[in-house]
Amino acid sequence: MHSIQPTALSRQHIVAALSIGSIALLMVGLQPILLGAMVDTRHASLEGVGVIAMSEIVALGIGVVLGDVLLPVSRLRAITLLAAIIISALDGLTALLTGDMSLAIVRAAAGVGEGVLVWVTTCVIVRSRTADRIAGIFLTVQTLAQTGVAAVLARAVIPHWSWQGGFVTLSAVALLPCVLLLWLPGNLKPLSHHAGQPFAWSISAATPLLISFVQMAALGSLWAYLEPIGQRAGLNAEAAQTAVSAVLFMQVVGGVVSSGAVRHLDNMKTLTVGAVVIALIPVGVITLPSGHVVSFIALCGAFGFAWLFLMPFQIGLALRLDTSGRVATLTPGAQLLGTAFGPLVSSLVVTGDDAGPVPYVTFGFAVSAIVVAIAAQMLRRRSRRTPRHA
Repeated sequence: MHSIQPTALSRQHIVAALSIGSIALLMVGLQPILLGAMVDTRHASLEGVGVIAMSEIVALGIGVVLGDVLLPVSRLRAITLLAAIIISALDGLTALLTGDMSLAIVRAAAGVGEGVLVWVTTCVIVRSRTADRIAGIFLTVQTLAQTGVAAVLARAVIPHWSWQGGFVTLSAVALLPCVLLLWLPGNLKPLSHHAGQPFAWSISAATPLLISFVQMAALGSLWAYLEPIGQRAGLNAEAAQTAVSAVLFMQVVGGVVSSGAVRHLDNMKTLTVGAVVIALIPVGVITLPSGHVVSFIALCGAFGFAWLFLMPFQIGLALRLDTSGRVATLTPGAQLLGTAFGPLVSSLVVTGDDAGPVPYVTFGFAVSAIVVAIAAQMLRRRSRRTPRHA
């Protein structure tokens, strides 16, 4: 699958863009560790964790959409500089705060800036000559970054400086795009739908966004509460954090496999099978007796693999069903909004320190993803059988 409007981009342009996007998405992978540490030190409640996670990821999705609607692609470097400085300041401010509401507000503000940086990365990806392959590489690179930083925080930073030290570390890392922006392309042109050809929404165009949203809601609902669920399954705090790192490692494996498979497997069929796999994971968590640590970590590995394996297929489906390129640009926003909506729903079923009902929420979203994927395939077959009229 090639991008609709390929642009001559150098390897430096691609590397800089993927690096910036990976830094912007660090917090998505670090939420279980940092938010779990907040709960352990009573700086945030278990019920509030879902709200804090949701607020940042929703804002991330909104930042992507706002970038697509409001920001000029000709000013990527200036936009990157401003967003990186704001994110760094808000990360530092987070380390000084206590309480669900204040943390949610500040993390939401940081999420908007992070979403803008993701939009910068997406603008480069969709204009490359092999957009789906680059998207798969981006997902792998961002997860490698999350895995590395998660390991450093869990083993070196949090044990000595708690979660506050984690956010101080993120504040410093958030300034790296101020240097990386020097290698961003300075002359990107608008996509065709911004250059005079109006974009028309249809069921076909909206399908990739809906599938992305529901599948990511299923995954996000479990991800934000993975540490307390792991402790409930018999893991101690350190083992639960190690399980989070294992999930991130398997995401890398899933991303590597997917970047090669995305050109050989049917997008829609793969997403349908993936939805079934996602549904089986919470079933395993629910039925697994307490104390089966190895089995729980194995389920976490399957969870991580499915997460990143499916995301390039979501983007690939968008590139195939929409010839203007706009749906592909908006797909990361739909993925992020879904990842945020899942923790929000999970937070409604958590009572006190009991995260036991969360897998049931994950299962519900997964079944919904199966229904959406099957319905989309049926509509696709029907549209193929129906002759087009002038």
